[in-house]
Amino acid sequence: MTSLEAYLNQANTAYLDDCTRCGKCVEVCPVTPVAGIDANRSSEIVDEIVGLFDGGPPLGGDSKIWAHQCNGCGVCIPACPEDINPRRMLMLANTSESQVVSETPQLFRKMARAIRIMAAMQLAPPEFQKLTRNPRARDVPVVFYLGCNPIRTPHLLLNAMTILDALEIDYETVGGPGACCGIIHSKWEGEIDKADRVSDGTLTRFEDFTPEHVLSWCPSCVLHLGETIDGYRDTSFNFDHITQFMADRVLQLRDRFVRPVDLRVLLHIHDGMPEIGQNVVQLLADIPGLTIVEALSEPGYTCGGSGADRSPELKKIKRDETIARAEADDVDALVTLFHGCHGQLAKEEGRGKFEVLNWTDLVVEALGETPHADMNKRYRLQQDWDMVLDEGEIYLKSNGVNMDREWLKGLLPDIFAQSEFKGGLESFGTSN
Repeated sequence: MTSLEAYLNQANTAYLDDCTRCGKCVEVCPVTPVAGIDANRSSEIVDEIVGLFDGGPPLGGDSKIWAHQCNGCGVCIPACPEDINPRRMLMLANTSESQVVSETPQLFRKMARAIRIMAAMQLAPPEFQKLTRNPRARDVPVVFYLGCNPIRTPHLLLNAMTILDALEIDYETVGGPGACCGIIHSKWEGEIDKADRVSDGTLTRFEDFTPEHVLSWCPSCVLHLGETIDGYRDTSFNFDHITQFMADRVLQLRDRFVRPVDLRVLLHIHDGMPEIGQNVVQLLADIPGLTIVEALSEPGYTCGGSGADRSPELKKIKRDETIARAEADDVDALVTLFHGCHGQLAKEEGRGKFEVLNWTDLVVEALGETPHADMNKRYRLQQDWDMVLDEGEIYLKSNGVNMDREWLKGLLPDIFAQSEFKGGLESFGTSN
């Protein structure tokens, strides 16, 4: 079996051989003009990026800005005349540079603690165990892969399970920091040996269930396992985002829609994985009473430190447009796509102009079920950490998380940070 290091070396060598350094990817990139990158140096910038794969010097100037602000939008992919994937090239370049000097040491350890605290303060013990347990392997057609960070917005995952239950799918869940895809270890920390163990262990865990489908909630896991290191290991299952599986069964869901959802919604989607936005449009289209006013796309493949927040100037321009559109009179609710998006946008409900919901809330409602309580949004809207702890401490203690109240109160602002990318990730607030 090929090690991750050997796989990455082969991938890097392929870019050395196949990339002609034409610079088209830099020229079409929406980050280039906003970040002040000199497009006239596009060929030189790409040459410096690819040079990393041949032991070249650390990136600096425009090449460093371009690589570090890549938000995964994928605009560069169809523009490449050599039919290579520049988005993947930049992911690998960031990994190569992180091996030399990591800007986010011990990020995974800090992130894992934040995940546990956030999940524990939102859930009753049976639900907490449902999302964090390590189920015994059995043969099932479907594994629902929760990922790591999505567990900080647990209501979305529980809503998704309600939809799978409505489809009468036999499935098991795998997730939590103990089943990470490895993107943090490789891309951010540059710990390739550790990333090898983590990614291999998670893929092996999937295989233990002999599934036909592994359905990921997290778009970063889809991008990392399904594109950046695709082919690192042979697998026997189909790996895709959960929305694709549900969209393929939209007729079954439609037959189960029994409750009107009388809302006019603005759907927040992303450029980098347009098919996921299309899947959600398809899932919502036949909900009785629901009107999709518009599907408005923001840059990147997701919100958060691995996506749109990597280019903060571009992100701000597009986010202001999203909020302005959501405040229009013909919109009742802003509907989010992923967990990172929901975590960031939930606080915008405090403007009093629109409600913030996730697409799973709408589908569960249409099925005649009650969407799971969005405690994450509730806490964000309170904006008073004593009030948050007054409510959340009961859940924390019931889930076995006992911490000094004042210490935890000082930690909460970081844990609930909106993960805005300012040249480095927040210690606890990153949302990948």
